[in-house]
Amino acid sequence: MQRHLISAADLTRDDAVLILDTAEEMARVADRPIKKLPTLRGRTIVNLFFEDSTRTRISFEAAEKRLSADVINFSAKGSSVSKGESLKDTAQTLEAMGVDAVVIRHGASGAPYRLANSGWIDAAVINAGDGTHQHPTQALLDAFTMRRRLVGRDAGLGQDLAGKRITIVGDVLHSRVARSNVDLLHTLGAEVTLVAPPTLLPVGIETWPCEVSYDLDSTLPKCDAVMMLRVQRERMNAAFFPTEREYSRRYGLDGDRMAKLPEHAIVMHPGPMVRGMEITAEVADSGRCTAIEQVANGVSIRMAVLYLLLGGNEPAVTHSRTEEK
Repeated sequence: MQRHLISAADLTRDDAVLILDTAEEMARVADRPIKKLPTLRGRTIVNLFFEDSTRTRISFEAAEKRLSADVINFSAKGSSVSKGESLKDTAQTLEAMGVDAVVIRHGASGAPYRLANSGWIDAAVINAGDGTHQHPTQALLDAFTMRRRLVGRDAGLGQDLAGKRITIVGDVLHSRVARSNVDLLHTLGAEVTLVAPPTLLPVGIETWPCEVSYDLDSTLPKCDAVMMLRVQRERMNAAFFPTEREYSRRYGLDGDRMAKLPEHAIVMHPGPMVRGMEITAEVADSGRCTAIEQVANGVSIRMAVLYLLLGGNEPAVTHSRTEEK
């Protein structure tokens, strides 16, 4: 493992599998009466969130506390950032306090990379989402969910997602989740297809390690997992499709479309879901939808990442391993 986690593209296959295997062990902590490990006792982690978040912020906080770390939650609203303080000055303030790791979410693509490589702070940096660029722990928890569902929990240890066919649907242009998933799933051997209107695909998409389609119905019968993305209106300053009804008709997942999936296939969503837009309530509430599982798995993945970055590079597993990073 490297010192920081900035991009899913930075992870090798062995790095990714090590994190997934470690998360499997961390998941067992959730089944205990006392959900605590002493691993990071005495370590200080700051959650530095410049953008609003529910799932990611709470998930990281839960992971940190389950590892017994001291946690500082920083929100840009109500801080000196709202008075014009720069990222550099904020980082140097945290450095003066002696933090061991910074979990950062920022609206500007590249901000976590800048923080990790600036020399402003001597701490591990974990990217919790930067602009439309990357969200590596989301990709890891998605891969963890897929491996559990499509390979099996115990059978999946040490395994990747080789040969699995994953379809990602929706607002790829503004989605750091889509970018991170394409990078990580390709590293893990999966075959990825992006489905979106031409206006919601980024320039240079042909260089990504995936296929591109504009027809959702033709891809559904041959995929193992379909991931629906939210249309990110807050990042749009133009009309990218005619109407919400038209978008939903062509790219939304309803009961009829779900019926086209193979029996074993799962439906995923990174959240927050806009019911009636990219996904109907019938699909969101079905047993095939893993949205709530993904939230639970996010805590295990983030525990694994924090453990490996701060606690040591040995897997926190009790069984023997034939492959170790």
